[in-house]
Amino acid sequence: MTLDIITSGHLGGLRHGFFGRSGGASSGVFAGLNCGPGSSDQHEAVRINRGRAAEALGLPPEHLAGLAQVHSADVVTIEAVPAQPPRADGLVTRVPGLAISVLSADCQPVLMADAEAGVIGAAHAGWKGALAGVLEATIAAMEAQGARRDRIAAVIGPTISRAAYEVGPEMQAAVTADAPEAARFFAPGKGDRLHFDLPGYGLWRLRRAGIGAADWTGHCTYADPARFFSYRRSTHAREADYGRLIAAIRL
Repeated sequence: MTLDIITSGHLGGLRHGFFGRSGGASSGVFAGLNCGPGSSDQHEAVRINRGRAAEALGLPPEHLAGLAQVHSADVVTIEAVPAQPPRADGLVTRVPGLAISVLSADCQPVLMADAEAGVIGAAHAGWKGALAGVLEATIAAMEAQGARRDRIAAVIGPTISRAAYEVGPEMQAAVTADAPEAARFFAPGKGDRLHFDLPGYGLWRLRRAGIGAADWTGHCTYADPARFFSYRRSTHAREADYGRLIAAIRL
């Protein structure tokens, strides 16, 4: 089965992809291209899957860098693939032949590029990381490597949409304490429940940061089980674990 790779014209023609779950070696609840080493999937299957993603970008597996994601605003700039994935939620590089990646299963995978400067970034932005400022921190780290803010383009890949993302009032309070105008990203649900527009919130923060372009691919992870993994969907189905999607970009 061939890989399902979503791309965007906003990223300056650089090789990149938001990978769906098709074309992988995993089975069971992980069926497809599960690229999460932290899952309980077979390690060999994950290794094969990550290798297929790297190959699709024209690189050997050892040139694919990733993170131990912790829902933070921490960003790491690399010149080579670290021996151990850093505990952070953003990666930046300006090294040709190196791919940087993030994993997701409802959270926002965000790929960024200033193609003219030759600087790329990748961020994992759930609501906690986005609220903490991981998107802005990734932009700042790219600037430190020579990118220019008004030339940076960012694309949010498949993520959970507002229709599927039910949250509680405590989350609304946390988000709006940072910025009261963010209340518009919440819609009423049943009882005291609310629906949160995570990609809308991400786009707002990216555009507020003053970058050149920001877009969302428009894909909802929860709504399309054949194509995407979803943490929330697997939780609702009472499954023991869930697969992780990979998003990656290279120079």
